[in-house]
Amino acid sequence: MPSPALSTRAETTSRRRLPQWATSFGPQIVTGLVVGVILGLVARAMPVAADGNENWLVGTVHTIGSSYVKLLTVAVIPLVFTAIVSSIANLREVANAARLAVQTLLWFAITAFIAVVIGIVIGLVTQPGSHTTVTGAGKEPATTGSWWAFVTGLVPSNFLGLNAKTTLTEGAASTSLSFNVLQLLVVAAAIGIAALKVGAKAEPFLQFNASLLAIVQKVLWWIIRLAPIGTAALIANAVATYGWDAIGSLGWFTAAVYIGLAIVFLVVYPVLIRAHGLSVRAFYSGVWPATQLGFVSRSSIGTLPLTERVTERNLGVPREYASFAVPLGSTTKMDGCAAIYPAIAAIFVAEFYGVPLSFTDYLLIIVVSVIGSAATAGTTGATVMLTLTLSTLGLPLAGVGLLLAVEPIVDMGRTAVNVTGQALVPTIVAKREGILDEARYNAERTGDPFEDDEPVAAK
Repeated sequence: MPSPALSTRAETTSRRRLPQWATSFGPQIVTGLVVGVILGLVARAMPVAADGNENWLVGTVHTIGSSYVKLLTVAVIPLVFTAIVSSIANLREVANAARLAVQTLLWFAITAFIAVVIGIVIGLVTQPGSHTTVTGAGKEPATTGSWWAFVTGLVPSNFLGLNAKTTLTEGAASTSLSFNVLQLLVVAAAIGIAALKVGAKAEPFLQFNASLLAIVQKVLWWIIRLAPIGTAALIANAVATYGWDAIGSLGWFTAAVYIGLAIVFLVVYPVLIRAHGLSVRAFYSGVWPATQLGFVSRSSIGTLPLTERVTERNLGVPREYASFAVPLGSTTKMDGCAAIYPAIAAIFVAEFYGVPLSFTDYLLIIVVSVIGSAATAGTTGATVMLTLTLSTLGLPLAGVGLLLAVEPIVDMGRTAVNVTGQALVPTIVAKREGILDEARYNAERTGDPFEDDEPVAAK
């Protein structure tokens, strides 16, 4: 009978015979991206259906991709609720909990300030509104940002912050549900604090919540394992639907946005990481799965479960802190959507309509970007954030409609930067407060970065 040591070596050798893409999550995601691009190009080259609708391949990748984002989004409500309650209960063991919260918000503001200044500089240098052939007056958006949105967004409309919207299409009514993460945070925080105040009587509830969190994380793990398939479908749908034709006359504007995003992603974030004595390579290898999914899914909320997981498992941020900071960041920490994009877009709209901007206007852009994402939290999107910026500057809201043609293309880069920043700030704060697990942060990214804490024995 073989010894346990020999059996273990045999199992390891067996695993190593498999190609890396079959055993490692990162290469699987990259493979999904490559396959998605190929499928998208094939789908784009295929003729449309006889009835004028999209061909079967476009319909297939669209359905698979949107279904995967829905799966991730479904996991957000139970994950955020149970994680926040659990983190508040565990914060009893973490010193300076209030200081952690303040430091988090402060670094949200610092990085947003840097990003919006870069956006303004890029806008002034490239002058995107003067290098466009867009015609027409544009169309005002149906949803606009408001400074009161932060106050109203804090007040839960129901227990889970759910919102229902009914639309009429050809006489048929359809109702869709959405949720407000900021309201969910408020509800979960209130219940967690109340449980601590109740004391011993709340222990059964806290134990149940901890068990439920473990179950939710297990289900989430199953969903995350489908990421390579979801990635392939999402990127295939993007390539097939948008390609590069949509850029058209807005190519200069699109390039300006991506230049700004690249500077933040490749210069600002690495500088901040190195300034805190951390490895840039370790950070990006740890956050990369979430960054990739954010790029293809175009949803910070949909990527939230994965962002939280890599922040904790790969970057070494304590679970008690990560489960608070990452969900908060998913609604209020958006360097792409709430800083770079509105700054460049506002300059574009001002140039297009011939409205000169003063030094005071540029200061207003900075103010809106630094605190405006909190003002639109729960409804934050680039369009909503841009309307808040334009209305503050007194620019025509119809200018938003001029940029809709390239919205999906620039949104991919914006979301990737958003997600990366949402993992960066908790990592920096944890390092500054001396609670970062640097051994985990610097660990070699081999095998599966999403392996469970308690591996299942081989059968």
